[in-house]
Amino acid sequence: MRDVLLLLLWVLSGVAWGTQPTGGYCIGSICFALFETETDFKGAQDICSQLHGHLMTVRSSVHHDSLSLLLGNTSGLHWIGLYLLKGCPDPTADLRGYQWVTTDTTSNFLNWAEASTPCSSPSPRCIFIPNDDKFQWHEDSCETPKSGFLCEYSFQDMCPGLKNTKVVYTTPFGFTVDDAATLPAGTIAEHPDEIKRVCASKLWMKAPWSCEIQRGGCEHKCTTNPENRPVCFCPPGNTVNPANDRTCEVSIDDPCLQLNCEHACYKHLDSFLCTCSEGFVLGDDMKSCRDFDECLDERFCPGDEEKCVNVHGDFQCVCKDGYKLNGGTCVDTDECASAPCEHMCKNKPGGYDCSCYEGYKVDPSSTDKCKRHCGKEECLAECDPNNKFQCFCPDGYMLDEREGAPWVCVDLDECESYTYCEQHCENLYGSYMCFCDRGFTLVDGSDCVKGADENTEDTTVTEIMEVVTVAPTHRPSAVSAGGLAGIIICTAFFILLAAFLIHHILCGKVKAESPVAFKAPEGPEA
Repeated sequence: MRDVLLLLLWVLSGVAWGTQPTGGYCIGSICFALFETETDFKGAQDICSQLHGHLMTVRSSVHHDSLSLLLGNTSGLHWIGLYLLKGCPDPTADLRGYQWVTTDTTSNFLNWAEASTPCSSPSPRCIFIPNDDKFQWHEDSCETPKSGFLCEYSFQDMCPGLKNTKVVYTTPFGFTVDDAATLPAGTIAEHPDEIKRVCASKLWMKAPWSCEIQRGGCEHKCTTNPENRPVCFCPPGNTVNPANDRTCEVSIDDPCLQLNCEHACYKHLDSFLCTCSEGFVLGDDMKSCRDFDECLDERFCPGDEEKCVNVHGDFQCVCKDGYKLNGGTCVDTDECASAPCEHMCKNKPGGYDCSCYEGYKVDPSSTDKCKRHCGKEECLAECDPNNKFQCFCPDGYMLDEREGAPWVCVDLDECESYTYCEQHCENLYGSYMCFCDRGFTLVDGSDCVKGADENTEDTTVTEIMEVVTVAPTHRPSAVSAGGLAGIIICTAFFILLAAFLIHHILCGKVKAESPVAFKAPEGPEA
């Protein structure tokens, strides 16, 4: 029984999402549905496929005769499931090179119009039929919208039509019929005495059935009793009609009024109990009702592209992120069409991936951006083609000029410059790494803190530091790295020389001003 209910839930939920037909007809194990919705061939096929069907194939005279029942009160042009993907029609072939949407290339019935549309270009061509006495097949571009289309659905477990000729059948596709030899699963049969039945696995189940399927067939609302069986209940002042167990009738002395139930009550054996509307559960006081999360049931919104959203007393099926609703089906959104990536974009189901050109990598701070990347000791700089002195290097690299060669980017050794690591530092291409001795923990990217347990056997803790240049785009100076080093050495030499000379002068001055210098030489008096 559970499998039957799952099947019905799948069928009926599919109809709720899609476009509703305006008519239909069932014969044998096949049902045809008429849609008067203007669309092109692909749009029509997408709507038909919502319930795993396809555009109608007219491969027999029996199916052709069904067209008069389907199109009798309509006008306009309607797609059927015959198409030609490429090339021009072949008049010598039975199907002129066309094939049915079921991939069949043969047919026991042909009904071509006498004249076909001239084949000026080998673009895809599809078949439509007008509403006239002959329903002949006409060719046109698949992209030209028509006023409607015909869908075909096949079933294995069909229910026989009921003997009561006054029964009205509502198929799971949304159209109703007054008489039919067989009906598909999910069809609702309503009798003149207001008894309702649903077709499931070749059997007609009397209401109330599962509350998940059209409120169990109840006139007002449906719930489940303590035995987990579906029951119908009515608003205050009304009780369920015992003759059909689903409709409501006025009650002069309503026993439920004394219970003061928040929602409603139902008869259980010889007494009455409180119950809640579908989507709610009974509280601990057995009177109040609280919301129930239907999304906990995996049967709801089973599609891979769908997700269930719980709302007060109900649920909704919506498309997952990266998908959008199209003709009742969640289809992937091509995010790359809006150019979200700085460099390259690749669409994927439910999302997209950004990637970068050679010489760049994805920016960790913004995955849709790219930043220059070298990954080795040196690489060519990226220069403005209109200004050879306007060059760019990745973060952690400096610009260097080579004689007779283009500008290059040379890795900076941050461990020998401004970088601070409390214990150890290791230079990396474009960055550096601080690490600590065993027993210490690296904090704030550079400091080492003694661990709580001095005997810890933890391995050395490291952290890679990304060097970020404040202004990565700069104009190079006229001095190369080698010339700059020479200037620094010469400057240091002159500073030392000046210091030596100053020291020497000061020392000489001190000696000159000493009292000993003015003291007369000792010796015998003249």
